[in-house]
Amino acid sequence: QLVESGGGLVQHGDSLTLACVASGGTFSRYTMAWFRQAPGKEREFVAMLHRNGRSLSGDSVKGRFTISRDSAKKTVYLQMNSLKPEDTAVYYCAAKNTILTDNRDFTRTSIYDYWGQGTQVTVSS
Repeated sequence: QLVESGGGLVQHGDSLTLACVASGGTFSRYTMAWFRQAPGKEREFVAMLHRNGRSLSGDSVKGRFTISRDSAKKTVYLQMNSLKPEDTAVYYCAAKNTILTDNRDFTRTSIYDYWGQGTQVTVSS
C-alpha cells in the first residue's frame, strides 16, 4: 500500500515536498516513481528512483524536482522547487518490485504494480 501526502495550494515559485509511505513488502526491493495527471490529460512521468540508485526525471521538471528515498522510513519524497502553474495536477506515487539489473523503461505507467491514491498540487499564478 502506498499513501501520498504533502499536496496543497502554493504560489508560482514556491516549493513543496511530497511524501509517499509504503507498507507491506521489502521497501529496498522496489523501484519508486512519481507521476502526475492534470485534468483532461494523460498520466505523465515525473521522476523515478531505481532500487539500484539510478534516478531519472521528466523533461518538464528536470532541474526543479528531486526524488529521494528513506529506506528506514519506507518513504519516497518528491522535492519540488520553482513551481509553475503548469505543475498543477494530482501527483501519484508508484512502486515496482525490481531486480538490480532491470533496465526496462520505468517512465511507463504500465511497468508499475502499485499506486497510491494521489495528492493534489495546485500552483496559482
